[in-house]
Amino acid sequence: MDIIKISILGFSGMILGILLKECKPEYSFYISFACGLCILLLATSKVSYLVESLQKIQSNLPVDASYLNILLKMIGLTYIGQFSSSLCKDAGYGAIASQIEIFCKLSLMVISMPVLLTLLDVIQGFLA
Repeated sequence: MDIIKISILGFSGMILGILLKECKPEYSFYISFACGLCILLLATSKVSYLVESLQKIQSNLPVDASYLNILLKMIGLTYIGQFSSSLCKDAGYGAIASQIEIFCKLSLMVISMPVLLTLLDVIQGFLA
């Protein structure tokens, strides 16, 4: 049922932004930002559940904690990058939004590199 709340909040923000864009275009961005920030705050409960689930997985399986930390960093980076990029697109700065997306993709590659290198070591151990 949370998705219904989020959807109603999003549609309300969108409609309010469209209405304000005609008479006060500078407030349209603020409405978009506030609506996105509210949704981000509502998503924190989902993130806390995700962290708890990952801790349960770690307690039941021999998974290194650094890999779970990498996974959480990747999730956070993806969400923040997408949020920032969307705000820039809404404000009419598509070039900056594209640069944010590129930077996030490169950051994800850098963050995931230790996992990839460990996977390659495991594969090499099986082949040798």
